[in-house]
Amino acid sequence: MPKLLNVNSYHYRRGGSDAVYFDHAALLASQGWDSGFFSMQHPKNEATPWSRYFIDELEFGHSYSLRQKLAMAAKVVYSFEAQRKLRVLLQDFPADVAHLHCIYHHLSPSILPVLREAGVPVVLTAHDLKIACPAYKMLNAGGVCERCKTGSVLNVIKHRCVRDSLGASAIVAVESGLHGLRGPLDSYRRHVSRVVAPSRFYVEKLVEWGWPREQLCYIPNYVDAAAFEPQYEPGDYLLYFGRLAPEKGLATLLRAAAQAGVALKLAGTGPEDEALRRLAAELGVDARFLGFQSGAALHALIRGARAVVLPSEWYENAPMSVLESFAFGKPVLGAQIGGIPEMIEAGLSGWTFASGDVAALAERLREIRATPDSRIAEMGRAARAAGVQRFHRAGYLQQMLALYAELGVRI
Repeated sequence: MPKLLNVNSYHYRRGGSDAVYFDHAALLASQGWDSGFFSMQHPKNEATPWSRYFIDELEFGHSYSLRQKLAMAAKVVYSFEAQRKLRVLLQDFPADVAHLHCIYHHLSPSILPVLREAGVPVVLTAHDLKIACPAYKMLNAGGVCERCKTGSVLNVIKHRCVRDSLGASAIVAVESGLHGLRGPLDSYRRHVSRVVAPSRFYVEKLVEWGWPREQLCYIPNYVDAAAFEPQYEPGDYLLYFGRLAPEKGLATLLRAAAQAGVALKLAGTGPEDEALRRLAAELGVDARFLGFQSGAALHALIRGARAVVLPSEWYENAPMSVLESFAFGKPVLGAQIGGIPEMIEAGLSGWTFASGDVAALAERLREIRATPDSRIAEMGRAARAAGVQRFHRAGYLQQMLALYAELGVRI
C-alpha cells in the first residue's frame, strides 16, 4: 500500500487550496493509498490523530506580545519546530511521496530539505505564485506587479506588497532572501521534484520567471459533478461567492451592477467587507451581503442564481468556484485574467470581460439580464458538460498517478 504524506498549513477547509488538500487525500485513499497529514494546530482544524505531529498555531490575525511576534517572525523565515516534528512523523510514517499545498508563512520551506534527506519525492501544487513572487500574488496596492522578475526582492518592502504592511513585507523579503527565491540556492527548485500547476497560465507564468519547464506539470483541478444536483432554470440575481478581498474586483462589480441595474448577492467574508457594504450603500446598488456561507446553504444560493460572477483583478489560478458553479449548471461571467479565460468557453459556458473595466462588466451584466431564460438554461447545461468532460475526477487521478509513478512510486 503506497504511503502519501499530505502537507498544508491549515487542516480545515479555509479556502480553495485547503479543499484540494483534503479532496486529493480522499481521492488517493479511495484507491487504497495510506494517507498521512502534516499541518499546523488550529481551533478550526478537523479532528485527526495526526495532530500530535502538527506545529504550534501561528496566526497573524491574533493579538500577540512583542516577544511572541518576534518569535513568529523567526518561524515564518525558518521553522526548526516544523523540521523537528516532521522528522518524527517520517520515522513513524515512511512516506513514498509527499504532496505539498500551501506551506509558506507557517510550515515554511525549511521542511523541504527534511523530506529530501529522508528520500521522499516532493510534489508541490502551485495554488498561487509564491514560488516565483515573494508576495505570492504578483499584486500590491497599485495593481498587478511583476517587478521582482528582473529586480530585487527589496521591491516587496519598497511597495509594501504584503497586506500593504511594511513589517509584513520586510519579513517576507527576508524569508525570500534566506531561501534564495529564484536564485541558485532556491529551496523550492532544489528540493521539489515536480510542481503541479492547475492552469496553463501558471505554467507559462512560472516559466517566464525562470522555472524549468520540465519541472512543471499541468494537471487541472477536478469537480465530481455526480455529487452536485444541477438546476438549469435561472434565478433573478447574480452571485459572487468567495473572499471579500481587494484582489477579487468586488468594488468594480458593485460599480458595474449600479450602472446595469442588476441585483447581486455576495456570499463570503474578508477584509473588504465593511468597505464594500459602504460602497454599495453609496451607489444605491441592489446588493445583499450574506456573510460566510457553506454546505447546503451555499449550494442553494448557487442553484438559485442566474449566473455566477468572478470579477478578479489578480492572476487567478484555476478557481474551484468556477468548477462548482459548472457542476450546479450555472454559467460563469469571469474576468479575462490569469487562468479564468481558459476555463470558460465564451458564449457557450459563460462570458468574459476585461478585468477591472467597469463599463465592460456593466455591459455583460445587462446582456445576462436581457438573455432569455431558455438560453441561460442552455448555457448552464453546457457549463455542466464542460465540468464533466474537461475537469473530471478520473482524468485528475490518472495524471496524478502517472506523475507519482514517474518519480519512482510503485503504484
